[in-house]
Amino acid sequence: MKRQIICAALVAGLMSSHAFARDTVEKYAVEAALKSESGKVDQDIPLYFAGQNHPGVAKSFGEFATNKKTNAFGKSDEAACRHVFLSAVRELQDRVRKEGGNAVIDVKSNYRNVEFVSATQFTCGAGAMVAGVALKGEVVTLKK
Repeated sequence: MKRQIICAALVAGLMSSHAFARDTVEKYAVEAALKSESGKVDQDIPLYFAGQNHPGVAKSFGEFATNKKTNAFGKSDEAACRHVFLSAVRELQDRVRKEGGNAVIDVKSNYRNVEFVSATQFTCGAGAMVAGVALKGEVVTLKK
């Protein structure tokens, strides 16, 4: 009897850990995410997503990547993904400051090293406990 209870507990534990392993990758709107938390993204460092027109480049500092995660427990996938997207964008803007540039161009998603190029959408992986966004973009100084 004791062995049956232990076996049942182990099976239940394994089944529940599998449920927590969910990793749903979805696409969400860049514009909606940028507007979702007022003041989170600095307006003084412009972001140009892949395919968007921008002024000419005076100097390139190279391509930089972010890989941000956030607690998704008790949040909708979309809310968690918007929040972590803003953190990833903010990290790119921090890199601009560090390198001495003034913008990020050609921003694209790179979740799990799968590049997704879009001016209007980003990819996000969301599970029961964590959501993640990976971005990469070129840090530059734009011509005035």
